[in-house]
Amino acid sequence: MTELSELGLSSYEEKVYRTLLVTGAVTAAELSDISGVPKGRIYDVLNGLEARKLIRLQSNDPNQYVAVQPDTVVDRLLAERAYELKQKWDRYRERAATIRSNLLPTPPTESSFWLGSLGSDEMRTALQQHVRTAENVVHATVGTPYENTTWETLQTEVEAFFEGASADLTVDLLISEKVVTVLPDRFPRLIEDQSADVTVRTIPDVVPSFDVIDHVETTIDIPHPVSDADRIGVLGIKDSQVVKEFEQCFQRLWIDADPLLE
Repeated sequence: MTELSELGLSSYEEKVYRTLLVTGAVTAAELSDISGVPKGRIYDVLNGLEARKLIRLQSNDPNQYVAVQPDTVVDRLLAERAYELKQKWDRYRERAATIRSNLLPTPPTESSFWLGSLGSDEMRTALQQHVRTAENVVHATVGTPYENTTWETLQTEVEAFFEGASADLTVDLLISEKVVTVLPDRFPRLIEDQSADVTVRTIPDVVPSFDVIDHVETTIDIPHPVSDADRIGVLGIKDSQVVKEFEQCFQRLWIDADPLLE
């Protein structure tokens, strides 16, 4: 494989371009004879190179072609490859998201409990899907068991939460003081960059962590029985009385909390 072929030129395209660098302005027929590209292919090759702005017409009577400067050509070929790689990367990300969704465990019909440790891929996907169900408001608390983990672990779930949040969503986020000590200095910027309307307050303690979505569903983090830096899973509840109780609990905590970001 030649250097130009690695950047996206076919063998005929490279022959034509390299020939033009030597000959200067020539007609298609002359170029075919000199480069060895068959006359039946020469116009397709020239049209393709001209469309990509790697060569240009210098005169029309007769049509003569010249090569664009090599520095410019290399930059344009590199830009084409970069665009193609970005398109592939976006497709891979979409496929990965689909695979995660397909691998997400379905809760048994008799319960709504998902096993999942902090920061795991399964819970990241579950959290994204959970937040995507929200249409208006999310009331979320972050305390036990997040207080004893690292920001690297917590970050995966924070990012998953906001990836699932729609732009017109209102998010009231209540964080315990101990979790605040885990947050990086760039946390305020992370919140400011979100499309959702986010308000953050802090209180001394939150036990356990939970959220309430649109006043109709709550999820509760169940701390791990043998590790204070992890959870064993998440319990989802849609019973109206239970959800109401957690919503009232959140409101009482919210009233007593202090703004974290001014």
